Amino acid sequence: MKLSDSTLLRQLCYINGQWAAADSGRSFAVTNPASGEQLATVPEMGADETRRAIEAARVAQPAWRAHTAGERAKVLRRWFELLLANQEDLAQLMTAEQGKPLAEARGEIAYAASFIEWFAEEGKRIYGDIVPPHHADKRVLVTKEPIGVCAAITPWNFPAAMITRKVGPALAAGCCVVLKPAEATPLSALALAELAERAGVPAGVFNVVTGDAPAIGGELCANPTVRKLSFTGSTEVGRILMQQCAPTIKKLSLELGGNAPFIVFDDADLDAAVQGAILSKYRNAGQTCVCANRLLVQEGVYDTFVEKLGVAVAGLRVGNGVDDGVTQGPLIDAAAIAKVEELVEDARSKGARVVCGGKPHSLGRTYYEPTILANVTPAMRIAREEVFGPVAPVFAFKTEADAVAMANDTEYGLASYFYTENLARSMRVSSALEYGIVGVNTGLISTEVAPFGGMKSSGLGREGSKYGIEDYLEIKHVCIGGIN
Repeated sequence: MKLSDSTLLRQLCYINGQWAAADSGRSFAVTNPASGEQLATVPEMGADETRRAIEAARVAQPAWRAHTAGERAKVLRRWFELLLANQEDLAQLMTAEQGKPLAEARGEIAYAASFIEWFAEEGKRIYGDIVPPHHADKRVLVTKEPIGVCAAITPWNFPAAMITRKVGPALAAGCCVVLKPAEATPLSALALAELAERAGVPAGVFNVVTGDAPAIGGELCANPTVRKLSFTGSTEVGRILMQQCAPTIKKLSLELGGNAPFIVFDDADLDAAVQGAILSKYRNAGQTCVCANRLLVQEGVYDTFVEKLGVAVAGLRVGNGVDDGVTQGPLIDAAAIAKVEELVEDARSKGARVVCGGKPHSLGRTYYEPTILANVTPAMRIAREEVFGPVAPVFAFKTEADAVAMANDTEYGLASYFYTENLARSMRVSSALEYGIVGVNTGLISTEVAPFGGMKSSGLGREGSKYGIEDYLEIKHVCIGGIN
């Protein structure tokens, strides 16, 4: 890994404007999933250091809140500009620790920066209301205020964008943040902290702690100073965090698991649907919470679609993300590839046909072949469980009603997709799908301008858009009497 600015490779945590080691002196290694090479070590912090970070945020909170929205926006704007100025180094760092191809990493840095830019401006539009009074001698005002110290726990699959999508609105709203990044990808988080410091984010406003997930997460949940927790990760961990936050009644934003359907109707443009499926399914080696997890294809076009998809998948190139032309990198670790192997073998044992792939790649380590499974049925585990790998299971359906029923037959409700050339059908199906996000004739749905979040077991709250900043605000009613 070669960086133009080597100071972006930080190996200490960031608390109250200082770079700090763990009290114990312990650290853990960060490795490259493509090669197994050790990239760096970072502190293995725990509850004590987390408490200090929370206290630093508490102390910094009044002054940061007192800044005008415009003053905060100037700082955020500088942070945004620094991300873009250092895009190549940040992308190299991300590919090294996470594995995604460099082209995707560069795209993620631009995407991450977009949230900072967006919320820098949204902070200027936190409007209240003047409500018609209930008595002639009173005036009723509604104001919105920063909720206070916030905690953010972020995943490894998008190690930059998931941070800025939380920290951007928090800082714009006037809140201070303690961030715990994923153990597998802390280097991107620490690089963002370095750039935030250069941008002029004051000490204590943005803090980053790495290390013992249960200890750090437990303190973030239990500490009464923290008034809001935002988490992106599995539904199982989300449930645990909800329980741990209950005694202190924290506000929660949870972006959890998904089981996204990708529906192809017989009136769809099949070539467009194939390209959409490639983008949705195989991006980041299938390790996204919104990737197509179940491809539902109408019987009349099933065989043709599978054939076309097979041709497109054959064009994918697996390898180290830093190599030219690579379109799919490794999975994050051995546990990830073991899960994919389990699901594929279960499907195969129950009658699924392997169209292509279906096994670990000859490159070894955590590489897995881009895979298509045909003749998949609801009896297979892959129909219920999130794959988080480059495997496209293709189901057949008869009618529109069947497709909607199959799509909604899951505890999850994050993202969904469908392809049709019928306008009336597009309106019916988008309304019937029980998902927070619906992509119609597109496989890419994420943008800073639109709300991101799910229904059912896929979580609570929304990120991005004008709605994203609301999760970092409290609403206050001010009733003024004695006017007359």
